[in-house]
Amino acid sequence: MKIKLLTSVLLGLSLVACKNDKQTATSETQTDSVKIVAPKFENKGQELVYTMVQKVGDLSQLYDKKDVVYTYTYQTPDGKTDITTEKYIFDGQLSYGAYKKHERTLPDLSGLIEQGYDGNEFWLKNDGKSLTDEKLLKMVAFNRPTNFYWFTMMQKLLDPGINYEYLNEKTIDSVNYDVVKITFESTDGKPKDIYQLYLNKETHLVDQFLFTVADFGKIDPLLMKLEYETIDGLMIPTKRKYKASNWDAKVTDEPWIQVNWTDIKFNNGLKKSDFKK
Repeated sequence: MKIKLLTSVLLGLSLVACKNDKQTATSETQTDSVKIVAPKFENKGQELVYTMVQKVGDLSQLYDKKDVVYTYTYQTPDGKTDITTEKYIFDGQLSYGAYKKHERTLPDLSGLIEQGYDGNEFWLKNDGKSLTDEKLLKMVAFNRPTNFYWFTMMQKLLDPGINYEYLNEKTIDSVNYDVVKITFESTDGKPKDIYQLYLNKETHLVDQFLFTVADFGKIDPLLMKLEYETIDGLMIPTKRKYKASNWDAKVTDEPWIQVNWTDIKFNNGLKKSDFKK
C-alpha cells in the first residue's frame, strides 16, 4: 500500500473499530463467607485477552482517572509531522485535539487547528473560526472517535460485541506468541475491522497486532508494533509504528510510520464545557 493511502487516514492512524465485544460472564462461589467471582470464557482467545487487560489495567481503572491530556506526534517517512494536544473525558468519550503542527492534516490551512466532540456534536475551528465544510467535518467525525479508541483500545477489547478466535502459537524473532483473531459485530450492515493480536506468552502483553481499515476500504492488513510505559499504574503503549503487512505479519519494505504519545497526565479536572465549540 502506498504511503499516500496510509497517511490520508489523518492523524488517527486509520481505524474505526466497532468499539464492541462480548462481556465476560461470571460465576460465583462461596468460601468462608467471602464471595469469589470467577470469569467464564467463551474460548481460549477471550481468556487470553482478559489476562492481558488485567496486566495493563482494566476499563474501570482507566475510567477512574476521569480524563487525560497528552501530546500526540505522528510522523510519516517523508518527515512531515503532526503534533497535537489531545484531551479526553472518558465518561461520554469526549474528545478534543489542538493541532499546533499539521503538515499532514489540513496542511493548506495555517495557524491553530482545533477539532472536538462534546458528546453531541463534532466541530472544527481554524484560528478560532468555525469551519462548516461537510467533508472536513466528516474527517473530524472519523478522527475524534478513532484517537479516543486507540488510547483506550486494550481496555475496550472486553466491551460487548466482540468475537474471539484463538488461531495458533507463533514464534517471531525468538519471541513466543499466542495469536488471537478479533472481529466486531456489525449493527449497521457495514463491514467492520479485523484485528489479529500477538500476545507475548511471557509478558501477556500485545507486542504487535494486525488491523484493517474497513471505513476506507482497506482490507489488506497493517502491522502495528508497540512499546509500553507504566503511568499512574496503567501500562500504556506510548510508542507505536506501523506499515503494510500480510496476515502472516510479514511487513513490506516500506518505511515505518511513527506515532508517539508523550506528557501523559490523568485527572486534570477537565469539564464538559472544555469540549464545547
